[in-house]
Amino acid sequence: MKKINGRMILGVIATVFASVSFIACNDSKSYSELLNDEKVNINAFLANQRVVNEVPADSAFEIGPDAPFYRMDEEGNVYMQVLDRGDGERPVDDDVVYFRYIRYDLGDYANSDTLPNGGGNANNMESEPTWFRLNNYRITASSQYGMGIQLPMTYLNYNAKVNIVLKSQYGFVSEIALVTPFLYNISYYKPAV
Repeated sequence: MKKINGRMILGVIATVFASVSFIACNDSKSYSELLNDEKVNINAFLANQRVVNEVPADSAFEIGPDAPFYRMDEEGNVYMQVLDRGDGERPVDDDVVYFRYIRYDLGDYANSDTLPNGGGNANNMESEPTWFRLNNYRITASSQYGMGIQLPMTYLNYNAKVNIVLKSQYGFVSEIALVTPFLYNISYYKPAV
């Protein structure tokens, strides 16, 4: 059995760090510049929307396509527009929640003022829906989608539908270094028993 020495571990760490640094330096921009671009792109989208800067008391959200986008946290990482509150029960921690989504790159929107073509699994009902266990970030099935995808289910019921604007750090974990903000259109479902 081969022993792993300290020099080998340092080499692996340096390689991982260099890879992450390379990914984060998209188009020769610093990470700080990418974060600024992300903020500008989100603001460009929200400038054409009605925005409410706090979550309403008792989760009494306005509902529908003309409803405002609510700022869901103090830092403005997540904005949510409720299209349908859902029906039935509200999931509790560790409940399985299925979801289908289409997402739109807000960087592309800022450059054209129209939503680009979206990607996701909502247009193909033959594909498997994605799922998470609410607020259980110990398992990859939940943590890989980030906190922002799960957030609406702490306020809404199964069968809810939302539009949600997410900064990269609240979206898919595998894409955080790309610093790309997205608008998601998400529908949530209870698993069939």
